[in-house]
Amino acid sequence: MAGLCIKYSTGLIDLQLIPNMAESTNMDELLQSFKKFAIHGDTKATGKEMNGKNWAKLCKDCKVIDGKTVTGTDVDIVFTKVKAKTSRVITYEEFQKALEQLAPKRFKGQSKEEALQSIYKLIEGKEPTNVGVTKVAKTAAVDRLTDTSKYTGSHKERFDESGKGKGKGGREELVEHTGYVAAYKNAGSYEEKTKAK
Repeated sequence: MAGLCIKYSTGLIDLQLIPNMAESTNMDELLQSFKKFAIHGDTKATGKEMNGKNWAKLCKDCKVIDGKTVTGTDVDIVFTKVKAKTSRVITYEEFQKALEQLAPKRFKGQSKEEALQSIYKLIEGKEPTNVGVTKVAKTAAVDRLTDTSKYTGSHKERFDESGKGKGKGGREELVEHTGYVAAYKNAGSYEEKTKAK
């Protein structure tokens, strides 16, 4: 994209096309967003190609999908149109073509160029969100079920007084060759009782 700039030289007006630096930095931010969404959820991804799932996530997270003018189905159709026939991913150039197709639909009252700039602004600098990811439940029922002080029977023996698990000692029946019955609470007290008499 180039902006029109007026340059004065020797009293005459000289028109030159000078690249607009703001637009080039915006395109860099768009590329960075593309790369972040392209590698999201895939450890083997290089960031040069984006699959359909990540394309749909980008459109949803960046509010390209508004549920009225642009839906998830529209996004999937555009993805299918711009990708190569045998391919399952799109490149950055195909990504830009897809945005060009979605822009007039998303921003109906604007010209094609204004709509494209508006859709770029939605995506620039954004990265994948983790909204809706399962969180640890903290309810009274869960607290009650995981409170080791309320455990009874054989389950109680798997934890010490502080609630920390005993590990293998709490799971397996370890034989102690002391002469006492297993889990006898007064083990080792026989000598003390006989000395006291």
